[in-house]
Amino acid sequence: MQSIDLLAFGPHPDDIEIGIGGTVARHAALGLQVGLCDLTTGEMGTNGTPDERLAEAEAARTVLGAAWRANLHWPDRRVGKDPAHLDQAIAFIRQHRPRVVAAPYWSDRHPDHVAASALLAEAVANAGLRRYPAAGEAWKPDWICYYFVNEAAPPSFVIDVSDHYDVKRRALDCHASQFTRPDAGGGTATRLTTPLFRQLIESRDAQFGALAGVRWAEGFVVREPVVRDSLMR
Repeated sequence: MQSIDLLAFGPHPDDIEIGIGGTVARHAALGLQVGLCDLTTGEMGTNGTPDERLAEAEAARTVLGAAWRANLHWPDRRVGKDPAHLDQAIAFIRQHRPRVVAAPYWSDRHPDHVAASALLAEAVANAGLRRYPAAGEAWKPDWICYYFVNEAAPPSFVIDVSDHYDVKRRALDCHASQFTRPDAGGGTATRLTTPLFRQLIESRDAQFGALAGVRWAEGFVVREPVVRDSLMR
């Protein structure tokens, strides 16, 4: 299996697009190999069937330009409850050999996002252990970068996604079952179907951008210091 540059994990279809749609699009546009992996089909959500959500996720992948998208089909709202989930995540990382793993930030209002963050951190660490008994040869990604879904915190760094923000918006639009308002032909009203949810996403990206002196940016948190060659910009 050829190594990929970036492997982004999302607990549900649409989480990657919400948090780092612009970053995925930017890396793909640079010619880097990007893979996406959703952990569940989001079947416990109010709107959308699993088949609809899988189709929407694949449509969004095409828009973003990622090389492929997979789904581990773990039960929604049961992320990490099965001990097999950890070994499956390790095997997936070893199979695809990413340089970088992107995972949800560990503090979030959704319990699945919190559980996914903890499990993926453990999976990345264990994947590099030669003696850890999971499928595949040991592989250690360079690092794991955590992205925001519902919340925000001071980022370790931001990625300028100004040139790719329209792509992020079009990828989000692919998830029509989740974001279409009831009065526009959507399903049941939820937090996601109100214009305020898109405002939450865009106001966060706009703030990160403004703080960095660009139009739009997506924030990331890492657990280790970011090394620079000098103080020069």
